Amino acid sequence: MIPNETIEQIAAANDIVDVIGAYFPLKRAGTVYKALCPFHQEKSPSFTVNPQRQIFKCFGCGAGGSVFRFVMSYENIDFPTAAKRLAERAGIQIVEEQLSAEDDRRFKMRKRLLALHAQAADWFHQNLLDSDDAKRARNYLKGRGIRSEIAKAWRIGYAPDAWDALGNWARAEGFNADELIASGLVKLRDEEKPDGEFYDRFRDRVMFPICNDLGEVIAFSGRVLQSDSQAAKYVNSPETMLFTKGNVLFGLHKSKRALVDKDSAIVLEGQLDLISAFESGVQNVVAPQGTAFTEKQARTLKRFVDEVVLCFDSDSAGAKATERSLAALLDANLVVRVATMPEGHDPDSLIRAEGADAFVKQIADARDFFDFQIDRAANTAEFPTPRGKMQFARKMAESVKLITDAVLRESVANKVATRLEISLKDFWSLLGKTAKPSADEPQQKARPLFSKTTIGALSLLALRHDDARCWILEQPWNELLPEIPQSELLVKILQANLRPGEPASISAFSSRLEPEEEIVVNALLDEKLPEDALAAARDCWRDLERREMEHRRDAVLARLRAPNLPVSEVAKLQKQILDLQKRITDIARPFS
Repeated sequence: MIPNETIEQIAAANDIVDVIGAYFPLKRAGTVYKALCPFHQEKSPSFTVNPQRQIFKCFGCGAGGSVFRFVMSYENIDFPTAAKRLAERAGIQIVEEQLSAEDDRRFKMRKRLLALHAQAADWFHQNLLDSDDAKRARNYLKGRGIRSEIAKAWRIGYAPDAWDALGNWARAEGFNADELIASGLVKLRDEEKPDGEFYDRFRDRVMFPICNDLGEVIAFSGRVLQSDSQAAKYVNSPETMLFTKGNVLFGLHKSKRALVDKDSAIVLEGQLDLISAFESGVQNVVAPQGTAFTEKQARTLKRFVDEVVLCFDSDSAGAKATERSLAALLDANLVVRVATMPEGHDPDSLIRAEGADAFVKQIADARDFFDFQIDRAANTAEFPTPRGKMQFARKMAESVKLITDAVLRESVANKVATRLEISLKDFWSLLGKTAKPSADEPQQKARPLFSKTTIGALSLLALRHDDARCWILEQPWNELLPEIPQSELLVKILQANLRPGEPASISAFSSRLEPEEEIVVNALLDEKLPEDALAAARDCWRDLERREMEHRRDAVLARLRAPNLPVSEVAKLQKQILDLQKRITDIARPFS
């Protein structure tokens, strides 16, 4: 682990203008510098470097962050590597902190597993190219339009039809049994005997490496070759220290730039569909490691795009996969459309048969998810009946409720009510609302900017103002904040040993954040501080405490309404309500 003091020293010694200017020319524009963004295609410069705050920001694609983030993104490397390169540039020696025994063990194991997966990918690929046993695999890929240069670009390989070929190779390369078992590349013959014999998980399969965002191989997916086999069509690596199935999107390490350029992600079912589309020129594509999207995958996509086009099979399984993916995508405020392939085709076969233009047309014609669902329901026998239409309306209302953005939710509610030919008032009642707000009532607006919320304002003050930060740290924040949604970043700001107003300190802090968190920090650095920051911190904290007390009071009131409560329990709950109400009143009093 690199000490935080060293990270600050590296940040202070590497002026962001000098570092980025060494990669490509920057042109001064007033107090900032500008250039064409290296992370997406553009004709006029929207990439800005701020020397005062030591951050970069692209107003076209949204990329931004500290000097560490730039080097990580531009060179496609991880944080420790970027920090070491910047340290070398500044002539700073890095003396890493001693890890705990357990952390040291995990760090070393992760490093060994990454090395094992990288070498295994090369071994599988070489088998595909050279092995006589891989002839069927080569013929299969050739039949699917996968030329040798494509197989090389995606490191496609072949797992021999043997019980221990990979295990024997790996041990000859110096990897031990513990590392092999932890990688998931082998399976124990007896799960209850961890020191027992093991065999290769992947046998006689075409192998597709699965990579993380940095392009590191972290898992594999193996496709069976025997069409009449009883074995599963695809076998994937189990979840390991490197690989969590619901966190990874296949192809993302290659398609990130195209996703930003198109502001749209085409979600395909399988690896071959994705590779075929990508190599035909349709590169804004990803594939989940399963049929349904997870919240983590949806949040990851939201960093790059505002729209998702689901392109699953047109059979009933594909339709169910579409519905299962909806909740996570709508919760991330992504617009969802659904593309259907012509009968008898999947994306890969359509591209091979009719070319990429035919696939692009299907994507362009993709319908809004709600239109797609209504069109499907309209073909059922129950739909024309009043009962069938209301049952379907309830189902649609449940989907509309998933949309967290108020403006988008209202727009979709209008569309669905019109398509179903029911009154907007009736549909809003299904959503749990009495009716759409009237014209003279204030409309519910979209979610405010992070810095305009109470949590966001406290984050701004704790990050940028020394006195306000000290006051907030004196409050019982570590007791209150864990109970409040969306407070994770504020907790990290308060936990960090940072000094407001010092760019190097803030750069060192933000370099350890998730990319989406660093984007929020950059936005907070652009916000104007209130004139009386200390008073603002007190007001925000008081508002936070009041709302939390009100939430607790409402929860107790709900328990009080339960039937058949014992008298003693009623008295106890009433006392809790009185105590909470007194605290709410006390909070409302001005500071002395």
